[in-house]
Amino acid sequence: MIKFYLHIGAPNPAKVALALEELGLEYEIAPVDIFKGEQHTEAFRALNPNGKTPVIEDDGVRVFDSNAILLYLAEKHDRFLGKAEDRAELLSWLMFIATGLGPYSGQWIHFQTAGAAEGGDYAKRRYKFEARRHYEVMDDHLSGKTWFLGDDYSIVDMAAWGWVERHDGVLGADELDTFPHVKAWHDRISSRPAAERARNVGAGLRRKPEFDDEAVRALFPSNFS
Repeated sequence: MIKFYLHIGAPNPAKVALALEELGLEYEIAPVDIFKGEQHTEAFRALNPNGKTPVIEDDGVRVFDSNAILLYLAEKHDRFLGKAEDRAELLSWLMFIATGLGPYSGQWIHFQTAGAAEGGDYAKRRYKFEARRHYEVMDDHLSGKTWFLGDDYSIVDMAAWGWVERHDGVLGADELDTFPHVKAWHDRISSRPAAERARNVGAGLRRKPEFDDEAVRALFPSNFS
């Protein structure tokens, strides 16, 4: 059985939760409370030297980084990869999400949180602009398409969904309406039963609720070095 290490409610684990549910795989969850710094323990660093969730263990195979996990699972089970002729397109959009949508959205959220709220006006403008620009790229691409690869629902859609689910923190409340093709695409995924199950992964499990000094130190150790 797959063991799924995750921080409850985070965008990158949400991608993997959706993939596991869409594939109908059995798995057990292993919560990692990054607000408590559990990602920095020696045991967890043995799973992911980068100290981030998600990670999976699959019959002795360790895979870290959310997009790597999606590609591993899709290739192992030969599903959600699109058509053979769309391979280059799949890899291109998967890397766009890994290097663009995710990091810039995450950094813009970072610059709005405790520990980074003061100063840094240039960095804030930069990340806010780039985060929004990635939505413009997606909106243009999804015009006239059902999914990123056209008619085929794939791991690219799952990868993007994890971040677009948190669009309020990136764009602001109700701002997804300004990207109608992304919104329609997001609504299509969100109506899938697997998406509803993915949202509820870890429901009822407790994590540290306060975003206090301990959490800031665990998440942003560079602020205290």
